[in-house]
Amino acid sequence: MKKTYQISRRRAAEKFREFAVASPTPIQLTFPLADVAELAQASLGDLLRGVGKVFIESVMEAEVEQLAGERSQPNPSRTAYRWGSEEGFCIIDGQRVPIQRPRLRSRTKKEVPLGSYEMFQRSSLLGDTVWQKIMLGLTMRSYKEVVQQFSDAYGLEKSTTCEHFVEASRQKLKQLMERQLAGISIAVMVIDGTIFKGQNLVVAIGMDPSGRKLVLGLRQGATENAAVVGALLGELSERGVDFSAPRLYIVDGSKAIRAAIRNYAGDAAFVQRCQVHKIRNVVEHVAEADRHALKYRMRVAYGAAEAADARRLLYQLQDELLQSNPSAAASLGEGLEECLTVTELRLTPKLREALSSTNCIESGFSVVDRICQQVKRWQGSDHRLRWVGSALLFAESRWNRIRGYRHMPVLINALNAAHRLRCAHNQAELKAQVSAA
Repeated sequence: MKKTYQISRRRAAEKFREFAVASPTPIQLTFPLADVAELAQASLGDLLRGVGKVFIESVMEAEVEQLAGERSQPNPSRTAYRWGSEEGFCIIDGQRVPIQRPRLRSRTKKEVPLGSYEMFQRSSLLGDTVWQKIMLGLTMRSYKEVVQQFSDAYGLEKSTTCEHFVEASRQKLKQLMERQLAGISIAVMVIDGTIFKGQNLVVAIGMDPSGRKLVLGLRQGATENAAVVGALLGELSERGVDFSAPRLYIVDGSKAIRAAIRNYAGDAAFVQRCQVHKIRNVVEHVAEADRHALKYRMRVAYGAAEAADARRLLYQLQDELLQSNPSAAASLGEGLEECLTVTELRLTPKLREALSSTNCIESGFSVVDRICQQVKRWQGSDHRLRWVGSALLFAESRWNRIRGYRHMPVLINALNAAHRLRCAHNQAELKAQVSAA
């Protein structure tokens, strides 16, 4: 709930904005030429920052003149009077810069807030600036030394910077967790979990029909179990994701993730197992000398143009492994059909390569690891979620569209056709069961 002084400041800023739009008089700056020469000799940046402070003071003086009239001129209709000045500050480039703030009081001796000062003093941009620089790798310990441009600026100490980042990262996390998804068409959803600083985090990333990637949500849990993944999918459903629409789901080998997807999406879920994870899991069962050849044969099979050819090559390889290494053969056979979903859908080579693994979400995890290296001691509450959510949003802003994005309509048409065939097949089976009964 906002306090009275906060409401009055907001109204003052709105009135100043109306005055600025309606006023035809331009702001004129008076800057001594000697000061210009002195600042320009130091650096052009010092000159521009000095001019900026003079400009801010000139804008505030213009507002004072509009509210209290011209100085030393009788005005019976005035409702505010000049009341000296005091030390204040404004936000410039994420720094608190001291300025002289003129004061006004009403006839009842009540302080009259300046709308221009409230606008210049707003710290929302300060929080965003701190968040952006921390995401780019600047530590809070070195923030002041790197960022400070005004010799008299303050509010850049580690503790203050930390407070601004906590508030900004909390807002970013809220933005991520409450992002509405009802109006967004999601053709592909990638779900994966990772162990991060002793905690398991499950992240969902979506791809729209134009190939752009979007962080949908994340969930923190003790393990990557069906309950955690189900809670994440339930949250996405509440925020507008339609799980009845046919969609490609890219996952690793987690049974919990697949079970949760089947529970929510049912027949509309077309699951693609990550081929990179599958190759890695299979080759771990064989000797070092045999791994290169095994990797090559699996990649050739996954790269086959027809699903029948890929299936034949994989089953042939499995038969050979049964003679030499039954454990590797069992690993290859587990989820073999789900590894060929993109091949069954007859996607173009580039798009099939992009959608055959969870590499798109793994790249986001690498950004999270790099950014979170700054944290030396993890604490409770929302500490992990704030940092991970911020890092994922930062990674999202730098993601390119997936390779082969121009062929996304091919994927959507293939999913719709396969869904119709699956529904028709299920209905035929149900009728056969009813007839048999």
